[in-house]
Amino acid sequence: MKIAVTGGHLSPALAVSEELKAKAEIVFIGRKYDFDKSNAFSLEYREITKLGVLFYHLNTGRFTRIFNLAFLINLIKVPIGFFQALSILLTEKPDLILSFGGYISFPVCSVGYLLGIPVFIHEQTVKPGLANRLLAGPAKKIFLAFPQTKQYFPVNKVVVSGNPVRRQLLRVVRKPFEINKTQPVIYITGGSLGSHSINQIIEKIITKLLSEYILIHQTGQSAKYRDWQKLLRIKAKLPSRLKKNYFLKRHFYSEELGYIYSISDLVVGRSGANTFFELIAWKKPAVLIPLPWSANQEQLKHAELLAGAGVAEIFPQNNPADELFSLIGKVQANLKDYKKNYKKVELLYEDNAARIIVKTILAQITAKV
Repeated sequence: MKIAVTGGHLSPALAVSEELKAKAEIVFIGRKYDFDKSNAFSLEYREITKLGVLFYHLNTGRFTRIFNLAFLINLIKVPIGFFQALSILLTEKPDLILSFGGYISFPVCSVGYLLGIPVFIHEQTVKPGLANRLLAGPAKKIFLAFPQTKQYFPVNKVVVSGNPVRRQLLRVVRKPFEINKTQPVIYITGGSLGSHSINQIIEKIITKLLSEYILIHQTGQSAKYRDWQKLLRIKAKLPSRLKKNYFLKRHFYSEELGYIYSISDLVVGRSGANTFFELIAWKKPAVLIPLPWSANQEQLKHAELLAGAGVAEIFPQNNPADELFSLIGKVQANLKDYKKNYKKVELLYEDNAARIIVKTILAQITAKV
């Protein structure tokens, strides 16, 4: 049996692909190159090919919210994506398509539906994105990370699976560096691509933070802002007593994140669905900085769920940096209380998401045979 996996949410796609690999042949349809560096391989291409999975690049358009030249170029690319999707699916003839949302998923799932290939989709966020809302009709099954999302989809198609988290993230596999934990450790992350805004905030209070904490800072690797290079230069000028507390990296691979979470006392970062479920899995208190322009304010909704449960605090991105320093101090001073509150959170969310999805997929394919 063969399954085509596609979509923009990489972490759950990887988690399910790992679970599926021993049971089915997988092909992945995605974006081979970074958005801002056309000659640099994307994170999804690097991670998927590491699994030994065949990767197909799809050159399709994505809709932006601003009507400009980029919007028109993307509009022209949309039909190209449909023709490429048709070629890939006719070549590979998958038994089922599993989509994780995003603009790439739309041509793949639409063409697959017209070819009579069953389409299953997974929605990561509380309020569904545009691609998954459009694909709800053609989809046979709709997996949900959050039970609150059921209201947006036909009830007979819905399976509340939770959000798949890679097994590698749940244990220490590889250490990107060795940390002598002489002070509390903070993991700062802007998500898999990093966050220029968060990097700017941290830069303003870097000396104060390093005086009290050890920082693990994932900066991203934007060619436009070059934050990693800038922060490396700042680190080089720090006194040695502070410099030794600052661990900078552009990106952490999945096999490194288990160590990062295990050694961290609290997390400062965005509040996308992956971070949401990783925090629950590790029961880590957090200061969350929701992306202000995320679709449907999904990051704010995620942050409010965790803050409402008493396991996190919310810091608005435009607030003064010194307020973030104070909020970190508040969370650090009350870590035990925040951790204790995770007992009521973990009961609300399914922790066997990848297995539930794989079991449902295999049942569908077996029923067809």
